[in-house]
Amino acid sequence: MTVLFIILGILMIMGGFSCMFTPLLTFMQTGYFVVILVLAYGIVGIIKSIVDKRFGINFVFSILSVILGIVMLAFPKSLIFAESVMLIISAIWFVMMGIVTIVNAVSVVKPTGSGLWILMLILGIIAILIGCYSFFQPMIMAVSLGVLIGMFFVETGFTLMFAGIVARD
Repeated sequence: MTVLFIILGILMIMGGFSCMFTPLLTFMQTGYFVVILVLAYGIVGIIKSIVDKRFGINFVFSILSVILGIVMLAFPKSLIFAESVMLIISAIWFVMMGIVTIVNAVSVVKPTGSGLWILMLILGIIAILIGCYSFFQPMIMAVSLGVLIGMFFVETGFTLMFAGIVARD
């Protein structure tokens, strides 16, 4: 499972940089791109929860991620509607992921005692701020969605890599 987290983290970092360097293309393909990453994140989260036999907030969020991905795939021809809704969905997902990252940071501080939890806490707060910003400035979000999603995927990629490294110890 450690290797899977590290590989998924690297893929998310690469995808994040791709989004940041091509923000207009990212916005035009946001629906498909986010569906793939949300589904991948959800599936890996479900597998990890089953393997670890831990069915808390991470498991619930992973199931919700898979459901969201399937619902978005069910309506691929409504791209204009999907892109409009994507602004709201992205904002909600950023906030939810930030909350999950903060919960994970708090749970990491107890067993490991390392400073990793501080980085995870900061990254979780940044994700929540990005989500809130997206709610209040949807038009600016539409223009900068590629960069913001890219930053978030880079953050999530590092979080997954760190989680894989910590799980190895």
